[in-house]
Amino acid sequence: MEKAPVLFLGHGSPMNIILKNEYTASLMQLGESLPKPKAILVVSAHWLTKGTFITANKHPEIIYDFYGFPQELYDVRYPCSGATAQIKEAASIFENASIVYDHQRGLDHAAWAVLKHMYPNADIPVMEMSLDYRKNPQEHYELAQKLAPLREHGILIIGSGNMVHNLRLVDWDMDAKPFEWAVNFDNILKQCLIERNHQALIEYEKMGKEALLSIPTNEHYLPLLYAAALQGQDENLTFTYEGFQNASMSMRCLSIGM
Repeated sequence: MEKAPVLFLGHGSPMNIILKNEYTASLMQLGESLPKPKAILVVSAHWLTKGTFITANKHPEIIYDFYGFPQELYDVRYPCSGATAQIKEAASIFENASIVYDHQRGLDHAAWAVLKHMYPNADIPVMEMSLDYRKNPQEHYELAQKLAPLREHGILIIGSGNMVHNLRLVDWDMDAKPFEWAVNFDNILKQCLIERNHQALIEYEKMGKEALLSIPTNEHYLPLLYAAALQGQDENLTFTYEGFQNASMSMRCLSIGM
């Protein structure tokens, strides 16, 4: 089995589900360029729990975890199967990471909003993983490292969030000029990733005011640490998309091991 790559995807506004823009085109191109995975594991910015869970049902429902958007978004379907067979195959890996199965929960838009563009046929089994809100960034990074053997099982791991994500200062014009502090901090994170300075990424709060503006709460940032932690010693990192939406959201996406 070929070792699967790792991705971090900025997902931004739910409007991207139905829009055709440079960002969504990059997701389509990414899906076409990747080797087809055996299954997909999405680390979601939108599922915060006490403990760490993965969805383990055969037919996960789609969760429309957003409000006040056009009806067209709520009409979208993504009828993928759950990754129950792959979970069973990799049970020892999940057990080693103290991950618990959730047989009820479906997939929120951190997962299906990006997969809709990457794999529109919904023909790859999908599971989603939660973020334990009690863990600090270092602990999330260390948990991610325990997931590395999943790649040997052909499972594509995707961290889905946004490196810079401040809804308090969002501009509802999707194409609004990004804030200077957002661009600056996004570039700092880019350089850390290029230099493999993962400790700086973990200790982002030490980076000053721009970091606090960019990451007022860290649930959208933490999935980046999962991707970074899974970078092998000799694996290159490629930015598959760079840009901003709504002035305060970096849509930067990256791949590892392609």
